[in-house]
Amino acid sequence: MEQLVGVHHHHSSSSSLSPRTPSPTHPLPHLLRLPSSSNRLRPPDHPHSSHPVSKLLRVTPPFFLVLLAAVYLLASFTIFSSPAASLRPSKNHPKLLLPMPAPSPPPPDLFELHGGRIRAWITNVGATVTSLLVPDNNGVLDDVVLGFDSLDPYQNGTSPYFGCIVGRVANRIKDGKFTLNDKQYSLAINNPPNTLHGGFKGFDKVIWEVAEYVKGENPSITFKYYSKDGEEGFPGDVSVTARYSILASTTLKLEMEAIPLNKATPISLAQHTYWNLAGHNSGDVLAHTVQILGSQITPVDETSIPTGEMMPVSGSPFNFLTETTIGSRIDQVPGGYDHNFVIDCGEVKSGLCHVAKVTDPSSSRVLDIWADAPGVQFYTGNFLNGIVGKGGAVYGKHAGLCLETQGFPNAVNQPNFPSVVVQPGEKYSHTMLFEFSTK
Repeated sequence: MEQLVGVHHHHSSSSSLSPRTPSPTHPLPHLLRLPSSSNRLRPPDHPHSSHPVSKLLRVTPPFFLVLLAAVYLLASFTIFSSPAASLRPSKNHPKLLLPMPAPSPPPPDLFELHGGRIRAWITNVGATVTSLLVPDNNGVLDDVVLGFDSLDPYQNGTSPYFGCIVGRVANRIKDGKFTLNDKQYSLAINNPPNTLHGGFKGFDKVIWEVAEYVKGENPSITFKYYSKDGEEGFPGDVSVTARYSILASTTLKLEMEAIPLNKATPISLAQHTYWNLAGHNSGDVLAHTVQILGSQITPVDETSIPTGEMMPVSGSPFNFLTETTIGSRIDQVPGGYDHNFVIDCGEVKSGLCHVAKVTDPSSSRVLDIWADAPGVQFYTGNFLNGIVGKGGAVYGKHAGLCLETQGFPNAVNQPNFPSVVVQPGEKYSHTMLFEFSTK
């Protein structure tokens, strides 16, 4: 089992996958040699020699010649009647090609981005942020994301999407079905009766290729993943990249892109970190204050599928237009918050809308989130039930909060929602900024 912090195992698969060809244990076969002169048959010294072979050759030369001719004809017939494929390539009998071994998937690994005042650890399993150290108002660093000490839970499905990128389509698709270009597609039902976050093995559980890893003053890491046609039921091949970088010493940036290669397909990626600005092991987040710059939500049915309506948040427990303590009204929302807010996009920075602001009163840490997606899912860790995480920390209900910028849930089946369908050759892009400060 690999441990997270400080893991950098780089394996070479060539020696294990390609055993060396053993050297011959015997020398090359001896060349045939002519008999020495002492052993050769000599012609008789006298024409009347009584040697039996000489006598045979004298008496029956025609028979001997006939015998030689017969041997020659038989050998010629055997050679020229053999199959042509044994002599030269034939269109009807192509050469037998040995199958090339499939390339080995990259091993799970962990990478550090050290940006001066904040430090992030990110794994290529699900392009997941496993730890993020952020200073409080006294400069004390603390890990503000929920996660695990081992990479195993991220791979085997026991992680509740801690820190990962989810896709091919984030959030839920009703009944795991949609119709595109007059063809109905059926997806994996991993959140009955719906599909959630890409299916049983979405982008969060695959191992991404590390395309670039830059250390130094402006550290970054770029992951790539090739999603195949039919994966979890989605159509078409898609090339996906995700690049994390640290900017201005206290900002983590994520740039996600995806290009369908041969079929139209829905694409909506989201970053699914659980935040606890007081520290990942500090209990629940009900004392955090949250501001969500969205004046509407998309209300849901009993299976958390949007009804297609837009509901104003004013006068409801969903009104976070001004900073509000999470715990002040959460009991008015059955089960807790797990809803999509429609981003108003008022204040803009670098082409990105101000989505949300989170503040922890105990540490004075502040997180501002900026993005260019139309919606954000606010989730308060309602289903965390005593999961053991980093350092033995026990994550109970509401131990973390998620603010997942995204396309609207079930948008592929709601024509009045912003479309998440991307055509071949078009580029899907989604950028987020996680900007840390203290108050």
